[in-house]
Amino acid sequence: MLKVADNSGAKKLMCIRVLGGYKKRYAQVGDIITCAVKEAGPRAQVKKSEVVQAVIVRQRKEIRRKDGTYIRFDENAAVVIDKKTKEPRATRIFGPIARELRIKGFQKIVSLASEVL
Repeated sequence: MLKVADNSGAKKLMCIRVLGGYKKRYAQVGDIITCAVKEAGPRAQVKKSEVVQAVIVRQRKEIRRKDGTYIRFDENAAVVIDKKTKEPRATRIFGPIARELRIKGFQKIVSLASEVL
């Protein structure tokens, strides 16, 4: 279960598939996953029980960086993205996001975020 870090209208997502390979079990920051929307706000852009794609922007499990430092967040969070263009479906991103997203090619999410760690 993941929190949603944008204003697409979804509140909680449940991961149903990790994209990027046969039998890939775990996803990390920057990975694209297929999710089912478990909670959504009223009159939202994304409806409850809709299947969407999302990119993980925060994870509880620590990430090791090239310089030897580790970073970890308080929660698991994702941003709902468009299936074809890989652009965020929302107009705002809430909370900090990891720097690894820039390397993975999600410049639009990085530019919308208030804080990049």
